[in-house]
Amino acid sequence: MKFPAAGLFPPSTLDAGLTLIRNASRRLAAVNGWMGNAFKSWMPTGLYARALLIMIVPMVVLQSVVAFVFMERQWNNVTRHLSAAVVQDIAALIDVYNGYPPQHKDRDQLRRIAQRMGLVIDFLPPGDMPPPGPKPFFSPLDELLSVQIGRQIGRPFWTDTVGKSNLVEIRIVLDDAVMRVFAQRSAAYASNSEIFLFWMVGTSSILLIVAVLFLRNQIKPILRLADAAESFGKGREAPNFRPRGAREVRRAAHAFLEMKARIERTIEQRTAMLAGVSHDLRTILTRFKLELALIGDGPEIEAMRKDIDEMSGMLEDYLAFARGDSGENAQPTDMTLALEELRSDAERNGHSATVRFHGLPVVIVKPASFKRCVGNLVSNAARHGNKIAINGHRDHRYLSVTVEDDGPGIPPAMREEVFKPFLRLDGARNQDEGGTGLGLAIARDIARSHGGDIMLGDSAMGGLRATVRIPV
Repeated sequence: MKFPAAGLFPPSTLDAGLTLIRNASRRLAAVNGWMGNAFKSWMPTGLYARALLIMIVPMVVLQSVVAFVFMERQWNNVTRHLSAAVVQDIAALIDVYNGYPPQHKDRDQLRRIAQRMGLVIDFLPPGDMPPPGPKPFFSPLDELLSVQIGRQIGRPFWTDTVGKSNLVEIRIVLDDAVMRVFAQRSAAYASNSEIFLFWMVGTSSILLIVAVLFLRNQIKPILRLADAAESFGKGREAPNFRPRGAREVRRAAHAFLEMKARIERTIEQRTAMLAGVSHDLRTILTRFKLELALIGDGPEIEAMRKDIDEMSGMLEDYLAFARGDSGENAQPTDMTLALEELRSDAERNGHSATVRFHGLPVVIVKPASFKRCVGNLVSNAARHGNKIAINGHRDHRYLSVTVEDDGPGIPPAMREEVFKPFLRLDGARNQDEGGTGLGLAIARDIARSHGGDIMLGDSAMGGLRATVRIPV
């Protein structure tokens, strides 16, 4: 057999085949992606629920397979053999009854023989057959008895496997009578199946309860670690946190504590350095002020004093930006009082300001830092507007403080740029006389240290709306 060389295939045929393969691959990838997304959409997202699912699903599958094998192989087979044996005894009694002479049929003798077989028989008048009753929803006994009677006896019959709990009633139509047979249900039915199912479900429930308790104890250290990390990210302390749980969880907790200690040491070193720099620079500025006070008054001296005051303000801004809010602990703070103080400061500077607050006013924050954050926004609004509106709202998740003004606002394209340190845009809101361009940067840094952020938008008053939102 000869095979065509690769060069003999027409290029159009190869291109069409490759295109077909690529399209099929894309469709298969799309289907797999859709199935994966659908599977993820109804899967639980928590570790506790997923761990329980990993334990429950194999257990349910295993128990289902065991129950199916038992019901199909063991229970049905045993019930089939028992039902066949009972029907075989009834068939033997019918044969004995038919073997008697027509005029001398000893029914009492037949009843004694039936008692030895564990059966109770009686003879009813011909035609005494009740109407067919309802079939049970789940009872293999009724079906198996019907099959065996039709196979071994072959006469009209009626069965009742539901009426009496411990007995099974069977009526067989004979030539001159109707034979009624009562048999023990246990003789025709494997009754220990319920016990097996009960023990299977009971042991599975016990194992599930033990698994739930065990998993809960294993998940708690992970949740404590997550809470401690979240509290540290918000500038709060977790005093009762210590490594617990499994070895891997303890290792992660130790790594978190070491990282936390390194960060705190770095912050302490930076704070000490900044404190030294601040002390030295303030000493020099104070010396300048003293020397100017001894020189006397004059236009040049007044200009130098303004320059020194401006340098002092710039130094405070630089140090505040570099220092952040380190060294201050979070504590419950009444936000209504803090916002009222900011309103009073704005009114003392000649601006019209209003304050409104909704919700529970006490929030755990770093009071001085958070007041500086909102104060920078209020100062920015007072610098570029005449009217200021301060609104606070606290719900079960967030604390939101909104500062609005009637100034010129900031173009939407520049609202993220103004948060950059030392950035001064011509004609923008942060173009303050003698300013450093650090007000909004400091405010956002403080908000993010609390686990929140600052968003800028358009105000209903015509100016800028600055919103501080932090989790509570």
